[in-house]
Amino acid sequence: MSEEQTLPAAIQELIRRVDTAVTLGDLERVTGCIKQDLEQLCRTEPIVLPERFRRPIPDCYARRLLHRAPDLAYTMVVMTWGPGQRTPLHDHAGMWCVECVLEGRLDVTQYELTDQRDGRYRFDQKATVQAGIGQAGCLIPPYEYHVLGNGLSDSATITLHVYGGEMDHCNLFTALPGGWWEKSARELQYHG
Repeated sequence: MSEEQTLPAAIQELIRRVDTAVTLGDLERVTGCIKQDLEQLCRTEPIVLPERFRRPIPDCYARRLLHRAPDLAYTMVVMTWGPGQRTPLHDHAGMWCVECVLEGRLDVTQYELTDQRDGRYRFDQKATVQAGIGQAGCLIPPYEYHVLGNGLSDSATITLHVYGGEMDHCNLFTALPGGWWEKSARELQYHG
């Protein structure tokens, strides 16, 4: 029996729906369809993950591969966030993404790139949203800059991310004096 066949029925159904959505072509249609399917599935049947996806790790949020569809060029990644864990400001290296909260709450702060010169970047911070269970959002480049984090003090947050490929790297941004940010590349890995 394949690992995919051992996944809960709700996840198998989600994989079938994402397989269909990624063939729509237009990124707004693809991401909109996946977002709608995630929200609908979370409302009708909780997406309960196997225990190995649920464990936080001490030093940072955990990234675990749930499903890879190389023929359709997408991956599904589960992220488990311990209390207070968050990302730095980052991009998605030009890749679309749909993110959904399965358990807990995720604080999402969007940024808009407003200037770039001499290897430095300037951003405007937009709204911060506290997304709860079943809430999903889309990132379509060039609108791909944000900070994610678990603002809860006593429990883990679990999120599901569907990427338009294998997100194995991104760019991080570190604040400099004068409102500028410096970019650095980051290799991403999966945790056990």
